[in-house]
Amino acid sequence: MSGGRRPKIGLALGSGVARGFAHIGVLRAMLERGIVPDVVAGTSIGAVVGGAYVSGGLDPLEDWARGLGRTNFFRFLDFRLIGGGLFGGQKLQSLMMESFGTVNIEDLETPFIAIACELMTGHEVWMKDGNLVDALSASFALPGVFEPIERDGRWLVDGAIVNPVPVSVCRAMGAELVIAVNLVEDIYGRARAERGGATGTGKYGVFADILSAPSIGGRRASRTVMRKLLRHDKGAPSIFANMVASLNIVQSRLSRSRLAGDPPDIQIAPRAGHVGLMEFHRAEELIDIGRRAFEDEYDYLQEALQIIGYRINN
Repeated sequence: MSGGRRPKIGLALGSGVARGFAHIGVLRAMLERGIVPDVVAGTSIGAVVGGAYVSGGLDPLEDWARGLGRTNFFRFLDFRLIGGGLFGGQKLQSLMMESFGTVNIEDLETPFIAIACELMTGHEVWMKDGNLVDALSASFALPGVFEPIERDGRWLVDGAIVNPVPVSVCRAMGAELVIAVNLVEDIYGRARAERGGATGTGKYGVFADILSAPSIGGRRASRTVMRKLLRHDKGAPSIFANMVASLNIVQSRLSRSRLAGDPPDIQIAPRAGHVGLMEFHRAEELIDIGRRAFEDEYDYLQEALQIIGYRINN
């Protein structure tokens, strides 16, 4: 596009747990092509990656993600026998503080909103001020897995259950062209319930590695409870796998409905369905998948920039 003002670009980063590392690859490819988002909105892991980008913490996040093994992500989880979730988020919050700092959202150079859900009412909550790390923690507080986060007198949980791909938020922020990264479009890309993530092989399936994480298996009682949560018999999903598979279904159905009503100008859909939601050790693969997904849509993005740029300049 030559001459005139270019469209204001919004970037909507969707939910997807471990698959969210694909967002890093998308962002890297965008920036290398000289396409810089003017506003960013993120849900769950999309909020974490978006928050890392707008706060200057994308490099440490990527380095940390690439260094994860099969079990060491779970060392950052605080296993709890009581409370509102299986895990507390204090260790992850401390890690984000080290990487992103103690900045408030309203002080960021690039406007940013993280999406959460108010537990008691089901209302969609747009967090656009206050401490960045607190907002990110609320946005990824997956019900049953992480404890709800209290913020401004409200208990907040994962925004994926109300707005998995926050295109509408970018529009409200004034974006004239919205690029959406949808991690659940390929959600059945592997024979799902592992048969693809729910059972796997052996009685603990793909979650067997969690039991070897020191922070979880340190106490006999912790190991006993986790085995009950992760074990499946005769091919039936475990409690934990049931929760994860249910999240897959909710995200898939809701994202299709929301995107049909408010479609993005460009949708990037990384083909990451073969990666399980808790397979954080596959970051390098996911980053490459995100990069390729952006390149596949780059020509369409250039066309959209030209068309929308022409409209706003004429």
